[in-house]
Amino acid sequence: MIRVRDRMTRGRTQVSWLDSHHSFSFGNYRDPEQMGFGALRVINDDRVTPGAGFGEHGHADMEIISYVLEGALEHKDSMGNGSVIVPGDVQRMSAGTGVTHSEFNASRTEPVHFLQIWVIPEAQGIAPSYEQVRIPPEERQGRLRLIADRWGSEGSVTVHQDIRVYAGEFAEGEAATYRIDEERRCWLQVARGIIRLNGDELREGDGAAIVGEPQITLETDHRAEVLLFDLA
Repeated sequence: MIRVRDRMTRGRTQVSWLDSHHSFSFGNYRDPEQMGFGALRVINDDRVTPGAGFGEHGHADMEIISYVLEGALEHKDSMGNGSVIVPGDVQRMSAGTGVTHSEFNASRTEPVHFLQIWVIPEAQGIAPSYEQVRIPPEERQGRLRLIADRWGSEGSVTVHQDIRVYAGEFAEGEAATYRIDEERRCWLQVARGIIRLNGDELREGDGAAIVGEPQITLETDHRAEVLLFDLA
């Protein structure tokens, strides 16, 4: 079964410096039918104006992944980390027992577009930690490339949960097939462009819950960038 989460039905937070779409309940957007998908709790599609951003704020007992699509995102946290994340970078922050951080558009002239993803950890009270890796674009082109899992496999970031996260970019005519273990399920998020999922067209912002399917095929006649979450 494939159940599409239409982009037009997502929650939205819109202020002078932020335009954010919420695939699942977040902040003032509450929908009891959209409280997450397994351990996947939040997918926020954020656009931040130049020089603006999220001031210092706290988190606890959450795995937070940031994936930049366009522009540059500046990160600082109470663990002493400071970095600028650009397309191709994957950042993971384990909030654990508690951490504060800020996220700002690193540019004074260009907007930043990124996905912020929250995953519920398998255990509470772990030590806060931070990790950032670079995934070369050629490793994501025309295929699904692992970017996060429990073990940090293949140069991915480590997430404290039984989840595998893949990123893929597809040009016209490119396709990929992904086999799903019988006891697992997947969520597909279309980050940009247009993709066909088992023949059905999805567009930027659409998501899809995939349950009981032995495999999926992704293909496009356009261009697309996707994230695939494989969950217990």
